[in-house]
Amino acid sequence: MLDNKNLFDRRKRRTRHRLRKIERIKPRLSVFRSGKHIYAQVIDDLAGRTVAAASTLDKEIRDGLKTGANRDAAAQVGKVIAERAKSAGVVTVVFDRGGYLYHGRVKALGDAAREAGLNF
Repeated sequence: MLDNKNLFDRRKRRTRHRLRKIERIKPRLSVFRSGKHIYAQVIDDLAGRTVAAASTLDKEIRDGLKTGANRDAAAQVGKVIAERAKSAGVVTVVFDRGGYLYHGRVKALGDAAREAGLNF
């Protein structure tokens, strides 16, 4: 029987496989969600480097938040990652939610990144 970790890993592999199969040339906006914080990176897989990164641990985001584990914090990270990606010259990305459902904090980050001008 599969436990939660194995199910999560299967969802993550399935999601990444589909992204790489369909959209190889676009950078991906990868999201990691922990119990206390949320992290986002724009990764160029062809070059093998991180183009932009933001998290609730960044000083400019952390100062205005009560906690790093709610939708408001995720929305702030989404805005900042979109600004940093656009300043690096990336406008279109593929959203990599990993094994997480597109709901709650992950959705708030994605919606805020779209509103700030990132296309996916």
